[in-house]
Amino acid sequence: APLSSVGSLRKELADSLSACRVLVVGAGGIGCELLKNLVLTGFKNIEVIDLDTIDVSNLNRQFLFQKKHVGKSKAQVAKESVLQFCPTANITAYHDSIMNPDYNVEFFRNFMLVMNALDNRAARNHVNRMCLAADIPLIESGTAGYLGQVTVIKKGLTECYECQPKPTQKTFPGCTIRNTPSEPIHCIVWAKYLFKDMFYCWEVEIKPMIVTIQFYFNLHLSQLFGEEDADQEVSPDTADPELSWNPADTEARATASDQDGDIKRVSTKDWARSTGYDAVKLFNKLFKDDIQYLLTMDKLWKKRKAPLPLDWLEIQKLGKILEVTGTGLKDQQVLGVAGYSQLFSRSVETLRSMLADKGDGAELVWDKDDPPAMDFVTAAANLRMHIFSMNMKSRFDIKSMAGNIIPAIATTNAVIAGLIVLEALKILSGDVEQCRTIFLNKQPNPRKKLLVPCALDPPSANCYVCASKPEVTVKLNVHKTLVLALQDKILKEKFGMVAPDVQIEDGKGTILISSEEGETEANNSKFLSDFGIRHGSRLQVDDFLQDYTLLVNVIHCEDLEKDVEFEVVGDAPDKAPTPPSAQEDKNVANGNKDSAEPSTSSKAPAEQDDVLIVDSDEEEPSSSTMDVRMDSGGHKRKLHDAETGEASAKRQRLDQPSAADEDDDDIIALD
Repeated sequence: APLSSVGSLRKELADSLSACRVLVVGAGGIGCELLKNLVLTGFKNIEVIDLDTIDVSNLNRQFLFQKKHVGKSKAQVAKESVLQFCPTANITAYHDSIMNPDYNVEFFRNFMLVMNALDNRAARNHVNRMCLAADIPLIESGTAGYLGQVTVIKKGLTECYECQPKPTQKTFPGCTIRNTPSEPIHCIVWAKYLFKDMFYCWEVEIKPMIVTIQFYFNLHLSQLFGEEDADQEVSPDTADPELSWNPADTEARATASDQDGDIKRVSTKDWARSTGYDAVKLFNKLFKDDIQYLLTMDKLWKKRKAPLPLDWLEIQKLGKILEVTGTGLKDQQVLGVAGYSQLFSRSVETLRSMLADKGDGAELVWDKDDPPAMDFVTAAANLRMHIFSMNMKSRFDIKSMAGNIIPAIATTNAVIAGLIVLEALKILSGDVEQCRTIFLNKQPNPRKKLLVPCALDPPSANCYVCASKPEVTVKLNVHKTLVLALQDKILKEKFGMVAPDVQIEDGKGTILISSEEGETEANNSKFLSDFGIRHGSRLQVDDFLQDYTLLVNVIHCEDLEKDVEFEVVGDAPDKAPTPPSAQEDKNVANGNKDSAEPSTSSKAPAEQDDVLIVDSDEEEPSSSTMDVRMDSGGHKRKLHDAETGEASAKRQRLDQPSAADEDDDDIIALD
């Protein structure tokens, strides 16, 4: 007898969809498409969470939102819009961060399935751990331009999101930003610092610093016009270690700002205000006087090309005709030095007026969608690029880098959302073993397929998240590492914990860090060695929110590389191969959000990661974290294979295609 069905689904499966509760994390690019797909497929009980509000830049692809919704909660508006497709659906919306302690393991256990449509790594790590703790299947996804991926994570059966380590975020020493920029991004970061530097009052502090680009992109940078941050100085760095071979001399330079005798240190904003924000004076100070001062640091230029100062009057004499290169849209054209000088002047005048209109003590916040602010950064960055002999960039290119804009294509989101539902149907049918990691490629592979399924990899025995007894070894200097650095930079930032508790295995059970407010704050300013931590010490770290325990082995080391505070032994970043090309290594950020703020976690860096191009339609083991690269022949290789040159063994395709299957090149069959 034929099986009964509801629409295109078996009745048993349709009933399961109607009864089960599912959680959607993120209501952005993928999330909008996914919510629509879920209700139209027959899911009735859906909960969706997103911290973000609707921006006008979302409207070109996040079709559940309209202009009238700008500024409102994405989760709430998405719920209201989706109910128009299926008024009988039971949808609960949370305008909140998924990392809020209220959403604990018990909360996750309410669901049969969790689906991620996120745009940042911190939230993805967190949801991964919560689903592991609750033993709930998770479907992870992401898109970037024409590329996309979907994978399934099931405790004990597949790799978790963190089984394969990710490359570290790129960092630049502050002296590179301030003294020796060599890439356009250095100049763009400097220009955004400058914006903030000139529009808020703070005392100059000369000191080396590390600029974490992804973290930087998430700040409201407005120093000419904005809030205080002494780590974002733009003037020449006299404490640059490269200026001296004597460490003591470098340290003396770093503290010289407090010992200047009759020289009064004033904030950049106070100085700019004292000039009445005179564009010519600002120009000559930033692009002539500061550059001439840099030239006096002759050791910096022995092995690199020296910068060329710019003078306002000379440029005006030579720049009667504005040079323009490039064709097409205005934003995609590159102006000459004279053109960017004029743009700098006009933008400073506009921003000065905006600041004056706000009244005394006002500040401006940098926003990539604010034309005067974007003009200022475009002009300042390009002038600095010219000074340091780099090719200048169009406004479009600079906005993409300064705003950390990730390519977003509506059709890619739609395809990936559809694949998420297909994997969800397999899980709810009890066929988790049939789930696959599926890649959406930009171009068809040799068998003319855009969608390529790969078998899921088993859990990694060395994973510090899903292993039976997670354990890591960290190399650091116990005499220089503060307890606060252990908490914030190692446990929270590196290992993705939310509220860690740390106990020293010293036979006394000494509590080093407590997640309870007020218990161990006094320890923050002390060094690890102050608590008897030394080479070979072991720390037990618990995060009760994530139901996660990690054992940390400490290796004392006094010869770490410059600007490196710690290393995870056997960790990934140094092993990640250089991407062969921008096209092949396009990264994924789930949700395709144009702005830098994450959609479901407060102040978490927006990430671009997790895409893999596969040019083979053979079903093969696949890393769920997508840290895989292509070899020269176009075949997928695991990370270690890319280093050793050894070919990875491919798992036999489970179902060999018949001749008839060739007509359905782009179809993935659902069992």
